[in-house]
Amino acid sequence: MKYLIVGLGNIGTEYEHTRHNIGFDTLDAFAKASNVFFENNRYGAIARCRLKGKELILLKPSTFVNLSGQAIRYWMQKERIALENLLVVVDDIALPVGVIRLKTKGSDAGHNGLKNIQELLGTSGYNRLRFGVGNDFPRGGQIDFVLGTFPSEERVVVDEKIILAIDAIKSFCLSGMQITMNQFNNK
Repeated sequence: MKYLIVGLGNIGTEYEHTRHNIGFDTLDAFAKASNVFFENNRYGAIARCRLKGKELILLKPSTFVNLSGQAIRYWMQKERIALENLLVVVDDIALPVGVIRLKTKGSDAGHNGLKNIQELLGTSGYNRLRFGVGNDFPRGGQIDFVLGTFPSEERVVVDEKIILAIDAIKSFCLSGMQITMNQFNNK
């Protein structure tokens, strides 16, 4: 059984470790813990690993966040991955820093990456792991905020919660979304 785990983010050194790139940071940590490496491929960087007989394809789209649906649709078709085996790791300003929430569907909540995924997949019914990045920005300052880095005291929290997010991803692949939501949405 195959799973596509997608971390949203923007390519380029100027975007490394920004709030918007929490998906990339999570997948980088997952790959490192799994002793696998990303290779540049069509529409993104791909790493493959196995987890108790299941194949996980980790994808960091190179399409920039706002066009992530292109990469996701391509890899789902290429690898014949069922919609229920897709998990998108995304930054969320509606959640406090470090809080993670898993959902099986929902609106894009103004997130252009999620909006593009929904448009290209033709559904809002796909699994996502929302990673809270906070919302401490002035009116009109959202873009600068999400493209900014975490202050050091928040980065410590984020790094701890990335480990929790990795455990949630593994649980999703091994136990399914319902069990994973029950286990991780209250942590």
